[in-house]
Amino acid sequence: MQFEVLADAEVAAKTAAALVAAESRAAVSARGRFILAVSGGTTPWSMLRSLADEKLPWENIHVFQVDERAVPITDPERNVAHLRASLERAPLLPDHIHPMPLDSSDLGEATMQYSRVLREWAGSPVVLDLVHLGLGADGHTASLVPDDPVLDITQADVAITRTYRAHRRMTLTYPIINRSRRILWLVTGGEKAEVLSRLYDGDPSIPAGRIRRDRAVVVADRAAANRIAGNRKAEVRA
Repeated sequence: MQFEVLADAEVAAKTAAALVAAESRAAVSARGRFILAVSGGTTPWSMLRSLADEKLPWENIHVFQVDERAVPITDPERNVAHLRASLERAPLLPDHIHPMPLDSSDLGEATMQYSRVLREWAGSPVVLDLVHLGLGADGHTASLVPDDPVLDITQADVAITRTYRAHRRMTLTYPIINRSRRILWLVTGGEKAEVLSRLYDGDPSIPAGRIRRDRAVVVADRAAANRIAGNRKAEVRA
């Protein structure tokens, strides 16, 4: 696991965007397209706004969601509206953003529908070029939350969780995340310090600790990394 510690959340977001940009150029050069899956959150939206300013082969980039709340499309808690707004400056084709289809009342069919779209663009089995992940203070990542049966899924790439913080959610599962070519963690804020330390140590008792490490890079700010920033494996940058 690579680890970079930046001065603050803004610099961390820009650093993460530069990493995504580099991965996108390499993927398009090697395979003709770049398949990105992103999580939601304030710092990730900042990352995507920085990414939108990059000169990239946008016509060959496809953006998927890592997870989404099972609420109506007009609900302000849906991530997809923020995702589109964050990338609005980019010349990304509108149909190259692939939202999770949570308008259906049949959530089981919705997971199968999203799995089909993923296979259409990223092969079978699905191999994503880069998955961006966040980290919750309870150790969750994506919507892989403590004690949810979804944690034990091994034969599906997309699943529906139990209710978590008032909503059920659609999420990518461990199999598809762990098959990805690159995993990018973006972690900011002092409230994440304890759990980021556990992730760094490879603690398998938290959901995030079950994500593969050999293809992962962590971009964190000093507040989140204050328990581990002194480790020699962490690159601390201003």
